[in-house]
Amino acid sequence: MSSPSILLIVGGGIAAYKSLELTRFLKRQGIAVRAVMTRSAHEFVTPLSLGVMTEDHVYSDMFDLKDEREIGHIQLSRQTDLIVVCPATANLLSKMAAGLCDDLATTVLLATDKPVLAVPAMNVRMWQHPATQRNIAQLRADGVTVMEPDSGSMACGEYGPGRLPEPPDIARTICDMLNHPFDPALAQPRSPSTEPADPLADQPAFAPDTHRPLHGKRVLVTAGPTHEPIDPVRYIANRSSGRQGFAIAEAAAALGADVTLVAGPVSLPTPPGVIRIDVDTAREMQAAVDDALPADAAILVAAVADWRAAEEADRKIKKSGAGPAPLALTENPDILAGLARSERRPALLVGFAAETNDVIDHARSKLETKGCDWIVANDVSGDVMGGENNAVHLVTSSGVESWDNAPKGVVARKLMERIADALRTD
Repeated sequence: MSSPSILLIVGGGIAAYKSLELTRFLKRQGIAVRAVMTRSAHEFVTPLSLGVMTEDHVYSDMFDLKDEREIGHIQLSRQTDLIVVCPATANLLSKMAAGLCDDLATTVLLATDKPVLAVPAMNVRMWQHPATQRNIAQLRADGVTVMEPDSGSMACGEYGPGRLPEPPDIARTICDMLNHPFDPALAQPRSPSTEPADPLADQPAFAPDTHRPLHGKRVLVTAGPTHEPIDPVRYIANRSSGRQGFAIAEAAAALGADVTLVAGPVSLPTPPGVIRIDVDTAREMQAAVDDALPADAAILVAAVADWRAAEEADRKIKKSGAGPAPLALTENPDILAGLARSERRPALLVGFAAETNDVIDHARSKLETKGCDWIVANDVSGDVMGGENNAVHLVTSSGVESWDNAPKGVVARKLMERIADALRTD
């Protein structure tokens, strides 16, 4: 009986160097390995190194006449028992999901009639991005086996899911898919005297841990207005561009937090690394906030309408000539106060107060009546709602700290750094 074989497609990610270790483990298990490298993979490992490990020619170029004459890409895609994509980068996964074939690796994948195993490796934000998750779902629906990445520290300094699984675990999965016996003893690293050194062992840290002080923390942010319908064409709302709340969500993600942004009706792009939930009304926002718990910190920036129509008309209210139509109002839920009383109250609860006069006095009163920890207050009598800058007062039980007028992104970063310090102290 002949030995099983795999075709290993090496993508261009920093984890590509582990393809050498994986190849060694597979060879020990009696599995033949032939390799294809993407052009980007050449930046991390050399064809020479991979060729030494596979004891075979390494293929890279779709238009290499010699390679095509000796074994064309169609035969390359089918003269194997299993195709393994490792590491499967976000770019390579997106091409696979879309059926693109603009190089040898993707052409082989599209031309194969063999089972395919994809082993993802990428930054945590890239792995968690909705586009990547859509691609993963599509590949699985197409019959591709996709391993779940490991969680842990990354070369970029961030932490979370996205690390390449350890080569012995990948080797075990490959053996299972090939119905080939797996010997754990043969998947162990060699002794220190014979084991090649980790190519990244002597490299300096890519970024200090201090750049992600919110790593492992869950942060909830609300932003934008709410629209409370009167009839199918009219609504009650507060003025809000959503810019400050979106900037805060972006700053929280940049500091390493897992961020959920509950956004009212605004036309702003979703900040990188942020999970966004769109709502229209105050009651929808309240429900979304509750669903997003638990959280370590909540920053409620949204300009929630205080009132809504007691009864929403099912058709447009028309003028009758007899004066304005009567409009009965009822109060909306107080999301901030309700969250402060909740059994699932975040450790740090921050509210916003948009005032036109007596800003600090109103903020102090709101801090007491709402039951939150901090109030960020600003004067909205000028062009703040749609403007790029903001000047705020941070009101806490220990006093008031006034910040100079600055871009909303700067305000957001400063606030999130203060929140990170508070959570670290707690």
